[in-house]
Amino acid sequence: MWKWEADGEAKAVIVMVHGAMEHHRRYGWLIEMWRTSGFHVIMGDLPGQGMTTRSSRGHIDSFDDYLVEVKDWIQAAYTYGLPVFLLGHSMGGLISIRLLQEEQLTLAGVILSSPCLGLIHQPSKVINGLSYGLNVVFPSLRMNSGLTVQMATRNKDVQEADSNDTLYVTKVSVRWYRELQDAMKTAFEELDKTQDTPTLVMQAGDDLIVNKKAVSTWFNHAPLSEKRYKEWPGLYHEIFNEPEREQVFQYSIDFVHSQLRAIGYVL
Repeated sequence: MWKWEADGEAKAVIVMVHGAMEHHRRYGWLIEMWRTSGFHVIMGDLPGQGMTTRSSRGHIDSFDDYLVEVKDWIQAAYTYGLPVFLLGHSMGGLISIRLLQEEQLTLAGVILSSPCLGLIHQPSKVINGLSYGLNVVFPSLRMNSGLTVQMATRNKDVQEADSNDTLYVTKVSVRWYRELQDAMKTAFEELDKTQDTPTLVMQAGDDLIVNKKAVSTWFNHAPLSEKRYKEWPGLYHEIFNEPEREQVFQYSIDFVHSQLRAIGYVL
């Protein structure tokens, strides 16, 4: 994991969890926005992605591997003795949800960015059926993800950078696919276990990757005493990379500030 400390006195710590295929370096702009706004940031690369070496690229043995990793980042955030916020994008949002269902965490708030609770493009029924058997006999078999950088964001600069990014994962294993599917299913099945933490869900209005209807369904049934849902019309999946990202960030920091005030923090 890596840490970026705030300019001057910090208000809180933001633990960020990236999505599938990507890595922490793609979040340079967002990290700097938080840091210069008075927040420490902690982030790492998930197993099988980015610069990690503990798992083969695009492969995991269990979705729980992600939960264990992110829990370590949160524990590191606690050492600052400041309020801690968890921000998860896409699969990182799903990881955050599953953590809230499996662990009791001390968090001042959670931000979910286009959380992966359902996919727009599903493999055919034949391929999906075959994946069950292959998960037993050949779990490390790789297949193309079917995702493109153009599906993720309208930001041309980000598209160009991603096209030349050697750390970007393009193939995923059968085991990874089955673990992702099971985690999405479990996120709904264990809704009643979700820790009651103030939560902001922000969903891309023109998401070409995540099914926004699944996201709104999960949100509407989530047993949270304080929750907000914000859909961004016209934005693609990666709302923090879109041309309108400064507006998205401002909405996020307003949520964080409101939670800090709620716990008596003087801004």
